[in-house]
Amino acid sequence: MKLPAFHAAQSYNLAKSALKTDGSPEKAGGSAPSIKGLEDNPAFKAVHEVAASVTEGEKAAMNYMTGSADPHSVVEALAQAELAVQTAVTVRDKVVEAYQELIRMPV
Repeated sequence: MKLPAFHAAQSYNLAKSALKTDGSPEKAGGSAPSIKGLEDNPAFKAVHEVAASVTEGEKAAMNYMTGSADPHSVVEALAQAELAVQTAVTVRDKVVEAYQELIRMPV
């Protein structure tokens, strides 16, 4: 049986490996899928911007741990990452709420 924290970390690593920081999805084989028009989708770009913000926060934290970054830049990067994640969660909650309301509508 896996511990919940280990399972969460493993899921995070799987999700992280599924996204490249350059804005294109990555498959297990290493080649990005070609879905026509998906790269121009604002939602697709927003997801990758959130992922990039979290990645920058992780890099800043690692740089601080190795002694190559000052605490101010780490706090700033982590605050920006936290704001991006909170915004994404809020948008997701609103989408789910709207979907549930559509489902409850009588036909």
